[in-house]
Amino acid sequence: MTTTPILILSGKGKTGRRVVEQLEARGVPYRLASRSSAQRFDWYDDSTWSATIAGAETAYLAPPVGPTGLAQAGRFIKQAATEGLRRVVLLSGRGVGSPGRDFAVYDGSLALEHAVKDSGADWTIIQPAWFAQGFSEDFLRYHVLAGEIRVSAGDGGEAWIDTKDVGDVMTAVLLDDAYNGATIAISGPRHLNLTEVAADLSAATGRPINYVDLQPQEHVTELVEQGLDPEDAEAVRDLFAVIRNHRSEYVSDGVQQVLGRAPRDFTDWARETAKTGIWT
Repeated sequence: MTTTPILILSGKGKTGRRVVEQLEARGVPYRLASRSSAQRFDWYDDSTWSATIAGAETAYLAPPVGPTGLAQAGRFIKQAATEGLRRVVLLSGRGVGSPGRDFAVYDGSLALEHAVKDSGADWTIIQPAWFAQGFSEDFLRYHVLAGEIRVSAGDGGEAWIDTKDVGDVMTAVLLDDAYNGATIAISGPRHLNLTEVAADLSAATGRPINYVDLQPQEHVTELVEQGLDPEDAEAVRDLFAVIRNHRSEYVSDGVQQVLGRAPRDFTDWARETAKTGIWT
């Protein structure tokens, strides 16, 4: 394990801030890098990269969404390795490189994984399922508040994972070189389709929440109307297409493998999250 502060990129995101919480609890030094941090870092401004990399030996890398952002992350890791970074733990996506994912966003994720592996630094890649917190901390929260989850997932299922489990796995891996060279897929304990997700959220919130299955292009149109860049809107559509095509209806045992315990269930997560008032 490195004795220098661990570099956390996207440290205020859904997974990054949970990694930070775990490192603080263990007394492990870390250094945040973002557009608003003391050391400014911007994926899209490579003039900020060298100063961010300086002095770092280990980094947690949660890349930006979309093909352009993923390409920038690949460029960054190549530069970081040449400038002294010795180890990287990458947040990727479950199923990257598997059949049925012939979309630009998955191609970008696969290219980034290859960039990490070919960088010369030691690496570990974590491939999580969709985050349950997408319904409480991301754009799907507004769907829950509106009482309609409007996405193009068809009747396909996903093994939604609590990002607390992702953070726990990431922290364990960051602090243990034994995981060097490993690609670990993680998920929740079962897969649920969006109708089942809506039922769990209805029960948790005490009010009706319905799932509206959009056609893929209709989904893109609504996302763009909500302010998303067209490229990113198409990336979201394609991520949901994998669910729509029933390619995510399986469970991955990485949480048990790394932490020695079962992952948290979506129903339990929804019930506990509702108590925070996030959906009121």
